[in-house]
Amino acid sequence: MQLEILTPEKKIYSGDVYGVQMPGISGSFEVLEKHAPMIAALQEGKLKVLKDRLNGEASFFQIQSGFVEVLNEKVTVLIEGALPL
Repeated sequence: MQLEILTPEKKIYSGDVYGVQMPGISGSFEVLEKHAPMIAALQEGKLKVLKDRLNGEASFFQIQSGFVEVLNEKVTVLIEGALPL
């Protein structure tokens, strides 16, 4: 699936992934391939990008609050800011 992480200033990440773990306002959750459409609010915390299922490659970002939209195998994360970890 396609993942985009966007802030008001710039695009932080764009690429194909098999999953992403996010800090929701009611607790952390994970979105994997073929996930049902959804919109959720995010709180400040750690976001994990699951890049490669075979070797376990992942990237981490410390994010500020925002929202995520999942629709048609595309995950769009709209946040106030992020720092790579």
